[in-house]
Amino acid sequence: MSTEPVATEGGRDFIRDIIQADLDQGKYKEIVTRFPPEPNGYLHIGHAKSIALNFGIAQEFPGRCHLRFDDTNPVKEEQEYIDSIQADVHWLGYDWGKNLFYASDYFDRLYEWAEKLIRDGLAYVDDQSQEEIRASRGTLTEPGKNSPFRDRSVDENLDLFRRMKAGEFPNGARVLRAKIDMSAGNINLRDPVLYRILHAHHPRTGTKWSIYPSYDYAHGQSDAIEGITHSICTLEFEDHRPLYDWFIEKLPVPSTPHQYEMARLNLTYTLLSKRVLTQLVRDGHVAGWDDPRMPTIAGMRRRGVPPAALREFVKRIGVAKANSVVDVGMLEFCIREELNRTAQRRMAVLKPLKVVIENYPEGQSEELEAINHPDDPSAGTRKINFGRELYIEQDDFMENPPKKFFRLSPGNEVRLRYAYFVKCTGVIKNDKGEVVELRCTYDPATKGGNAPDGRKVKATMHWLPAATSVPAEIRVYNQLFANPSPDASNFTADLNPNSLEILSDARIEASVAESNSTEPMQFERQGYFVRDKDSTPARPVFSRTIGLRDTFAKEVAKG
Repeated sequence: MSTEPVATEGGRDFIRDIIQADLDQGKYKEIVTRFPPEPNGYLHIGHAKSIALNFGIAQEFPGRCHLRFDDTNPVKEEQEYIDSIQADVHWLGYDWGKNLFYASDYFDRLYEWAEKLIRDGLAYVDDQSQEEIRASRGTLTEPGKNSPFRDRSVDENLDLFRRMKAGEFPNGARVLRAKIDMSAGNINLRDPVLYRILHAHHPRTGTKWSIYPSYDYAHGQSDAIEGITHSICTLEFEDHRPLYDWFIEKLPVPSTPHQYEMARLNLTYTLLSKRVLTQLVRDGHVAGWDDPRMPTIAGMRRRGVPPAALREFVKRIGVAKANSVVDVGMLEFCIREELNRTAQRRMAVLKPLKVVIENYPEGQSEELEAINHPDDPSAGTRKINFGRELYIEQDDFMENPPKKFFRLSPGNEVRLRYAYFVKCTGVIKNDKGEVVELRCTYDPATKGGNAPDGRKVKATMHWLPAATSVPAEIRVYNQLFANPSPDASNFTADLNPNSLEILSDARIEASVAESNSTEPMQFERQGYFVRDKDSTPARPVFSRTIGLRDTFAKEVAKG
């Protein structure tokens, strides 16, 4: 799959400084990094930071980056997730070439090494239940207790472990644990589980295995097998590093990778917990992993977020050692900046109000020229039909306006974008007293938007012709959570009830409806929008990528 060229990131951070020093000292001739997702869900924006860092390093320095799936838990893993992860990495603009790997590629070797640990007296089979093991691990202030099965003989452990592999025992009956130190200050060194029994179908190995390695056991050894030079992960794995180093020391691994930890990405109004994201999908709070309100890469892609904007965002936040929370406004700024530069302009009326220009001849229409991008002449122009009957936004009219309302009101004159000056002369209401139609006049001398006599108007409004504009559904997305610091333990209480507004009676330009483009566009004065995958020729559907300004934050501030 081809990908667009990606400019390497500028600047430096502590990871890049370490790599440059290693190269200067001749420690490595080639830098090898990896992005190692677990295929048990869709990637989110936090993963985008890791992807950009690991693949970016491989581009900036002489090296390569592997995509490796840590597929050690078949109960939660699905091919759908594997496919989506590959699509997301490619969409972000990166490619692993021939370097696609799976932890399951190494299951045979990992098993052999587990037997070596048993023969060396460094691992044993434990018959305790998961609850018993957890209870005996101790706390941060109290040491753990040795398992009653910790002193089994090597022969007994090998026999039991091989019978575990043969599928002789049920799930949960036994585990293989490393024999390290139950009184270690680091709880990860208190005889961690290396293998557990799981009678489950694996997406790649089928039913070959009845036992599966733990993430902690498989992860570092997979790095060593692949010759990873710099294993970059987030801070929550810092306390796991001594365990990874213990395995590297005790096993005949072909290389000795070193782990480096960085701060994970935290965003306001956002939760990136895989548990929360999975529950959002399963409980129907969103329409799927690619719901445009989700912080998943698939959700942002569906919402029309450009990959260049995500790359710019992670570049700006940088790589640090201390955890912090990034204001989502920075992400939105990067999205707006990129779309303002690249998105073509069109017109759409989200909440239509009919306008009849009474002095415009019935049955007549004309074509007006509209520019596609104000800062890019090469984007060209397009034609828009103008006629007697139009649509404007409901919000662009007020019957009894306040002093600083300069848009359309009885007796007030405004400019219609690319067209003429119009003045409201009458208001038609329904039985409920609601305004349903306006009567206006236009000044034929103001074609193109300027008056020969030099008179000025204070508002320019977008519009669409009633005859040739096309009905469409518009989905306006806001933040999924109303709280800037949503509570992961009770996230449903922080859900924003106004995260999605569906406008079923909107109107769009005919050229927009006819185009099959999946590129975002700016609906003038409204925001940036993209055609949704639910769109059909008979019923176009467009989703808002982002507004022209942060109106959501203003509403929150109002309380």
